[in-house]
Amino acid sequence: MKKYFILLLTLTFLIIGCSGDGEASKDESATIKNDSGLSDFEFVNGIGPIKEKLSLGPIDEALAQKGAESFKIKCAACHKLDERYIGPAQRYVFERRSPEYILNMILNPDEMTKKHPTGYKLLAEYLAPMTNMNLTLDEAKAVLEYFRVTAKEGREKNISEVPVFKNK
Repeated sequence: MKKYFILLLTLTFLIIGCSGDGEASKDESATIKNDSGLSDFEFVNGIGPIKEKLSLGPIDEALAQKGAESFKIKCAACHKLDERYIGPAQRYVFERRSPEYILNMILNPDEMTKKHPTGYKLLAEYLAPMTNMNLTLDEAKAVLEYFRVTAKEGREKNISEVPVFKNK
C-alpha cells in the first residue's frame, strides 16, 4: 500500500510540475514568487545602481554606435548576438530582461550572480561567471542602446536566434 501511495504522490507532482505551457515571459523572474529577500524592484530588475524604472526614448544612433564599439571590445569575447557562446546570445535580450536588469547585470555582475535568482540560474546554466568589465553607467547605457538597434535590425531582417545546440 505504501508503494502505491508514493507512486501516486510522485505522479501528482509530475503532473503539476509539467502542466505549464513552457513559454518564458519577458522577464521570467517576475512570474516567480519573490521569497529571495530582495525588494520587488530588485527581484524584477536586478541588484545594482539602477534603482528605478528607465524611460527609453527613440533610439539614439550615435550612442548605439559607441555601444557597438564597447560591445566589440569588452563583451564579444563571451557574447555573440545570435548564438550561445560563453554567455547567452544578446540580440533579443530585451525580450527576456528589462532594461534595468540588463544595466544592473552589466554594472554589477558579481552580486547579480550571487544574490539574484535569475543571475544565479544563468551562472548555473553557462558555468562561467560574467566578468565585471568596469563599464561606466554611460558606457553601459550605450551598450543597452546597441542592443535596441540590433534587435530592431534583427526583426527587419527576420533574424531569429540560433538554437542553443547546433549540429555541425
